[in-house]
Amino acid sequence: MLKGLAASLSASVLFGGMYYMAPYLAPLDGEQIFGWRVLATLPFTTALLLGLGQGARVRLLAQRVRRAPALALGLLASAAMLGVQLWLFLWAPLHGRALPVSLGYFLLPLVMVLAGRVLFAERLSGLQWLATALAGAGVAHEVLRAGGMSWETWLVALGYTAYFVMRRLLRTDHLGGHWLDMLLLAPAAAWFVLRAPSSLGLVAGHVHLWTLVPVLGLLSAVALALYMAAARLLPLGLFGLLSYVEPVLLALVALLLGESIAPQQWPTYGPIFVAVAVLVVDGALRLRRR
Repeated sequence: MLKGLAASLSASVLFGGMYYMAPYLAPLDGEQIFGWRVLATLPFTTALLLGLGQGARVRLLAQRVRRAPALALGLLASAAMLGVQLWLFLWAPLHGRALPVSLGYFLLPLVMVLAGRVLFAERLSGLQWLATALAGAGVAHEVLRAGGMSWETWLVALGYTAYFVMRRLLRTDHLGGHWLDMLLLAPAAAWFVLRAPSSLGLVAGHVHLWTLVPVLGLLSAVALALYMAAARLLPLGLFGLLSYVEPVLLALVALLLGESIAPQQWPTYGPIFVAVAVLVVDGALRLRRR
């Protein structure tokens, strides 16, 4: 449990660092950054896979596919579901749909709590239920403020939950399964990088990108590996609740970048900030008991 908590929190911090980096990746656009991110992440994820001695998990997956070829469809579906989420995250700001997608990320942990309760009979502690109620109040305010939920909101909230449930059911919720997802996404990522006008010239012509793109790959590889490890080590409901740490950190990064929280947004962010604090207290109490 404690390893899962540490992995989730560390992943959230690294995702916050990647968010802070994003403005410095100009002149690449969002979809080009998606392509470079996947291609730059794959070598570092491969190094992690081999360095942690988990290459055998990939071989076991290959053996399972040979014994049950239908599993290959599940693996392709898993990679496609992850790819859609990574693409949507970068597509939305470019097309004026950032708000519906952000609402989906606020709703996602609550859907995960429900899925964990219904599908895996998971139980939450009293403080975790309190955090769920606080977060639910903040999300309810945001839904009312946004005037409903669009297809992008549902795609994030239901799609990511389905992705993590599928990984558990396929028994691919480990680094080997994550590496395979990234490998299967590589052709789509290469298309985003090479499609006209190719971004190869942009990267070659801007010296700062020679460093930032590999750093992006390294941070992404470590963050995603920790995130997937947390998904395996924690109950789905608690893993979902801890997902609120990331948007809180992203909000803090946004404040550092000069943005501000409007007065009408505090009924959304305030309860969620308190919910994260409650989760921290719950984690500290668990640590003390152990």
